[in-house]
Amino acid sequence: MPYDFDRIIDRSGTFAIKCDAAPDALPMWVADMEFETAPEVLEAIRQRAAHGVFGYTRFPEELREAYARWWKERHGLGIEPGWVLFANGVVPAISSMIRTLTSEGEKVLVQPPVYNMFYECITKNNRRVLENPLRLAEGQRSASDGALRYEIDFEDLEAKLADPECRLMLLCNPQNPSGRIWSRGELERIWQLASENGVTVISDEIHCDLADPGYKYVPFGSVSPECLKSSITCVAPTKSFNLAGLHSSAVFVSDPVLREKISRGMDTDGISGLNAFAPAATIAAFEKGGPWLDALCAYVAENKRILAEFLTAELPQIRLVEGHATYMCWLDCRAVAEDDVPLQKFLRGEAKLFVSSGSAYGPGGRGFLRINLACPRSMVLEGLRRLKTGVLAFGKL
Repeated sequence: MPYDFDRIIDRSGTFAIKCDAAPDALPMWVADMEFETAPEVLEAIRQRAAHGVFGYTRFPEELREAYARWWKERHGLGIEPGWVLFANGVVPAISSMIRTLTSEGEKVLVQPPVYNMFYECITKNNRRVLENPLRLAEGQRSASDGALRYEIDFEDLEAKLADPECRLMLLCNPQNPSGRIWSRGELERIWQLASENGVTVISDEIHCDLADPGYKYVPFGSVSPECLKSSITCVAPTKSFNLAGLHSSAVFVSDPVLREKISRGMDTDGISGLNAFAPAATIAAFEKGGPWLDALCAYVAENKRILAEFLTAELPQIRLVEGHATYMCWLDCRAVAEDDVPLQKFLRGEAKLFVSSGSAYGPGGRGFLRINLACPRSMVLEGLRRLKTGVLAFGKL
């Protein structure tokens, strides 16, 4: 069936963080979409709401089975329903697992620029951040794919994972903020190095469903049976189906001893509950939402193409970094502003365009901006107009 992704939806009065943070600016920053969720999901929520009673909610077996079917059929990863643990968000789950699997003062490895909440989860739990910075190289593909691409510095990664105080690695797969899809070969090498050094890998795969048409993400656990058994995968329907407000996520843990340890930690931390709408919405998404998701990914891919062509023609001083997953795009603005923070503030205040500052994503993010393209085409075009106006005005300061 056709889906109307061009429709502008008024989000005022819904307490939406994305819009209320800067009501006078075009909101193209935080990772939620301007689209209504899939019709089948919306109908499931309506039916659940019509019941009128919203008491404590258990974890139905149907929900575990829906996760298992989705990952097997959509991503080729065979998991057992019994491996699935539930949490009220990927970030709370990661934070809990850091407390469970490491001791205070130990190191947790990340690969910046990377999702800013990784840093929060590590430092607020009194662990130390160990960084394996990604390398930015000239891309090998067409301009529409991004003139730049991130690569892993495996020599540095090997040295960092060998640190006896490094017990855990947080992998972002696909990579956030760039949207880079890691290849099977890259993931195999990560697994090999982590295994050799006894480092547990937690793979955040929340953006995995949002690959561009013609591209497939590779689940970290699919690298090998041994990798699946000893690693941990965090997933959710929230980015894919615009359900972040339902606070629904899952963790795949194959090894029964590790699973029990993590389960107890999440129970102790009080994060293993689901709200009353999460099971119905998630089951509907995974059982019936595939066609809508395919249409969404195609629509967003076209928005990305428009962005790439606009930058080439109108703002060549800004370079797009290659990314074929998620609806966020990572922009290299260093030719405009060495420090992205003043540029981001100028765009927000003067051009009335709210995008994310790259510095929040750690080393390597300075001079970059992250922009959200999960919005109607007219909003994308207006955002690009404001981007150009703002960048040109900033350059004259």
